[in-house]
Amino acid sequence: MRLSPLVTAIVEPATLLMARRSRELRAQGKDIIDLSLGEPDHDPPAFALEAAHAAIKGPWHKYSPVNGFLDVRQAIVKKLKRDNDLEYTADQIMVSTGAKQSIMNVVMALVGPGDEVVIPAPFWVTYAEQVRIAGGVPIIVRSTLEEDYKPSVARIAAAITSRTRLLMFSSPCNPSGSVLTKEEMEALADVVRKWPELYVISDEIYEHIVFSGTHRSFAALPGMMERTITVNGLSKAFALTGWRVGYIGAPLWITQAAMKIQGQFTSGTNSIAQRVTIACMEADPELLGGMRADFLRRRDLLIEALKKVPGWRCNVPQGAFYVLPDVSSSLNDTNLKTSSELCLYLLDSAGVGIVEGDSFGAMNTVRISYATSDDKLLAAVGRIAKVLTAH
Repeated sequence: MRLSPLVTAIVEPATLLMARRSRELRAQGKDIIDLSLGEPDHDPPAFALEAAHAAIKGPWHKYSPVNGFLDVRQAIVKKLKRDNDLEYTADQIMVSTGAKQSIMNVVMALVGPGDEVVIPAPFWVTYAEQVRIAGGVPIIVRSTLEEDYKPSVARIAAAITSRTRLLMFSSPCNPSGSVLTKEEMEALADVVRKWPELYVISDEIYEHIVFSGTHRSFAALPGMMERTITVNGLSKAFALTGWRVGYIGAPLWITQAAMKIQGQFTSGTNSIAQRVTIACMEADPELLGGMRADFLRRRDLLIEALKKVPGWRCNVPQGAFYVLPDVSSSLNDTNLKTSSELCLYLLDSAGVGIVEGDSFGAMNTVRISYATSDDKLLAAVGRIAKVLTAH
């Protein structure tokens, strides 16, 4: 029963681990409220489902091109110009089986053994493991709640060396919901310009879930198109997590390298899902306003409810659908050593599934997804408050 060194060197994503444990307990008949996954509870837009039905009736049942159908990539080009002020050609676009695969393709295309990748924390759990899979070294730049979970540009700059190959971040951020300002992005771009061999992965999967101001693409800054890989997909804004569609816009040589890698892993993305992609790319983003309004209401509801949990402290996220409270006080009160132990304790004693923040690079925090109903959010927080108050 010998496994490869690669498998033993990486860990199961904390989000999927907690979701799995929640499902197992629910299957045993236990009452579990699962707030671990970032999965909108909304139905997909009607236009997306209509496109799927039409595609099933059509000729879209054979292998698709590795980088995606041409008309799908052309639709993505138009969307990126309309929404993000980014000028790509269809050859610079590549469609993958989810944004996770999109990022993995790029990391494997650019990162080799010993290369460093700077990752501001908190970060999506998979970033660091993807770097390790490629043989690279993740360099984590941590932040605090008092910084709105955004490390200073000066600290990020100090982490970059001649060995740094990539800078990776998401805005809005998973798990914190923090959004980089225009000034913060411009300051980061100034840093990138100083390192000719440094490239940026800008994960913009939550671009349509911004509560104040407008989303900005890093590649739209002067000189950054040639240095940036823009990542996006259908999962979050269109509530199509199970359809597994992600895409990149990048310099042509990077897209070609990513296509070479994907050709050996999965080949082309699901053909029906790609037809749905066209409908989503052509849709007016304003059609997503209702879901965004729901998330904003839930954010405020959850933050207010969390005030009843002894000692937990929150910032006010400006995007996505997560809060990342600091739970240091609960760790001290319960004599638990890590946020992972706290999450397991709450799953067992309160029947609530949330994710430990350590895997996101945010020590002594937990991530709570509010991509679910008001009733479940209030019930979950009530259970947590009851257990921790009584402890």
